Amino acid sequence: MKKILLVISLTILMLSSVSAAEKVNIEKQLIGIIGAISGNVKTETRELKTGDKIYLNETILAGADSGTQILLLDQSTFTIGSDSEVVMDTFIYDPDTNDGKIIAEVKQGSLKVISGLISKKNPDSLTVKVPEGTLGSRGTEFQTMVSKKQTSTLLIGPGKNNTLGLRPGAVLVGNKLGSTLLNNPYSITTMQKGKAPGQAKKITKGQLKKFNKKMKALKVAKLEGVSKNEKKKIKAGIKKELEAAGLEKAEIKVLIKENIKKDKKKKAEKKKAIAKKKKAKKKNANLKNDKGKNKKANAKNKKKNKKKKAKAKKNKNNKKKKSNAKNKKNNKKKKSKAKNKKKNKSKAKAKNTKKNKPKPKAKNIKKNKPKAKSNKNKNKKKNKNKNKNKNKKKNKNKKKN
Repeated sequence: MKKILLVISLTILMLSSVSAAEKVNIEKQLIGIIGAISGNVKTETRELKTGDKIYLNETILAGADSGTQILLLDQSTFTIGSDSEVVMDTFIYDPDTNDGKIIAEVKQGSLKVISGLISKKNPDSLTVKVPEGTLGSRGTEFQTMVSKKQTSTLLIGPGKNNTLGLRPGAVLVGNKLGSTLLNNPYSITTMQKGKAPGQAKKITKGQLKKFNKKMKALKVAKLEGVSKNEKKKIKAGIKKELEAAGLEKAEIKVLIKENIKKDKKKKAEKKKAIAKKKKAKKKNANLKNDKGKNKKANAKNKKKNKKKKAKAKKNKNNKKKKSNAKNKKNNKKKKSKAKNKKKNKSKAKAKNTKKNKPKPKAKNIKKNKPKAKSNKNKNKKKNKNKNKNKNKKKNKNKKKN
C-alpha cells in the first residue's frame, strides 16, 4: 500500500509519452480524491462528484447549501462548506517517511481540517492561508470561516489529557502584527485586516451555530461516503495510468526526491528574499527615522531660534523702553534743574535790583526835622551854587585870555 501511495503522492496523470531515458514533464499532480459531496461543487473547468481526483492548484468552488469532503494522500481530511472557495497551493508527500508539506488557501467561506500523517510527523507542516494572515496547524482538528470583514478560527480538538491518548492539538493564528495560539478545545479567535488576532476565547452557542451551519449541507464527518473497496479501485486505476505513461517506481521515487529538493530550495530562496526585504525595510525605516529625526531636530531648532529671536526682540524693546524712560527722567531732571536755575537767577536779580534801588527819602524825618536846620541847609546849598558859578566864570575868562 505504501508503494501505491508513493505513486499517488506526486504522480502525473497527463504526461507526454517519452522513453525511460528522457526527462518526464509533469502536467498534473494528484493530491487526493472526493470522498463525499452535496449540492453544486466544481472547479474552474469541471463539475465534481464523489470519487473524482483533485489536483494541485485546483480551485474548488462550493455553491449555496453545498459542500464537499476531500481525502488527501497523507490521510488529511479537508471539508469545504457552503459558499466557499479553496485552493490547494502546495502538496508534497513522501509515504516512506511521511515527510511533506501542505499549504491551502481559503479565499471565502469555510474549511474544516483534520490533519493526517504529514502533520503527525511534523506538526508545523500544514498551513492554511486566509486574507488576514495564516493558520498554522499543530496536528489537530480545526475550522476556519472567512467573511468580508474578518476571519474566525475554531479549535475543535483534541485537547490536553484526552481519553484517546492523542497528541494535544493547537492552531497558531497570526499575521505581521501578532499571533494567538489556540490550544484549548472549542476556543476561538478572530482576525481583521490591519489588526493583530484577538485573544483566545471560549466559543459561544451562537458562534458555534454559525460554524455548524456552514457544514450543514455535508453531514459526512470523516469520509464515510466512500468505502474501502472504492478507495482501492481508485488507487489501482491511478497505478495503471502511471504504468501506461511509462513511469517506473524507481523513477517516481527520484521525482519525489527532486520535488522535495526543489521545495527546499524554494524555501531557502523565499527565506533569503524575505531576509532581503526585511533588511531593505529596516534600511528604509532607519532612513525614514533619520529623516524624521532630522525634521524634528530642524523643527526644534526653528522653534528655539524663533524663541531666541522673540526673546531678543523683547530684550531690545525692554532696553529701548528702559532707555527711553531714563532719557525722559534725565530730561525731566534737566528741565527741572533749568527751571530751578531760572528761578534762582530771577530771585538773584530781584535781590540785586532791590539792593541797587535808591532808598526813598523818609518824609517823616523831614517833617520831624526842625525848620531852622532846613533853612541852614538851603543857605548852604545856595552858597555852594554861587561859588560854583563864580568858578565857572573865572575859568571861562582865563580861557579867553
